[in-house]
Amino acid sequence: MTALTDQPLFEFKNRRLEYQEETVLDNLSLSIYPGERVALVGGSGAGKSTLLKTLREQRSDQVAWCPQQPGLVPMLSAFHNIYMGALDRHSFIYNLGNLIKPLPAARREVSGIARSIDLEQQLYSSVDKLSGGQQQRTSIGRALIQQRPIFIGDEPVANVDEYQAERLLRLICQQHQTVVLALHDIEQALQFCTRIIGLKDGVIALDAASDQLTASDLASLYDAV
Repeated sequence: MTALTDQPLFEFKNRRLEYQEETVLDNLSLSIYPGERVALVGGSGAGKSTLLKTLREQRSDQVAWCPQQPGLVPMLSAFHNIYMGALDRHSFIYNLGNLIKPLPAARREVSGIARSIDLEQQLYSSVDKLSGGQQQRTSIGRALIQQRPIFIGDEPVANVDEYQAERLLRLICQQHQTVVLALHDIEQALQFCTRIIGLKDGVIALDAASDQLTASDLASLYDAV
């Protein structure tokens, strides 16, 4: 992993973030630096998704985005849905050829990603035939193929089992310089991220290194208001 630098990748100073014209986070001051692995934690409605989307907008050309709702094309195969993440790397003619009949180089690249996310057997099945966990892995594959330095994921492993979740989070962290994830699983956040940012009541209620925290330290973020 690249060492942290003095220049932040993302920075907010006294910002207000809104969702559907309602203030979600107020007086937000936050910096995230290259090389960090950041987990956003907090109860439902705390503003995690809104913050992730705003981060993505700051550096859209450097971010591999994995949203909570995968947004897959149901009638297309897992292969084509993963390959969609690479569309901007190739010409229109090349992309059209892959839509009609996958070309050898594209098959090799996508097959390698499919192996890494345990999706080889389903690669040429239409995604509407896949389970929720397989669809989520397809979405992660679509992000991985983008080959971008920053991975931003909104609950990227919520629909897979614990074993698969650990494999996928490890893979994401290995293949990206900087990672920012919204995670509902506190133990996963502590295990795979170096920094925990807790959101509650419209503000940052906690911001600390994960090795200085325990699961009980984060429990209050989920207490009812």
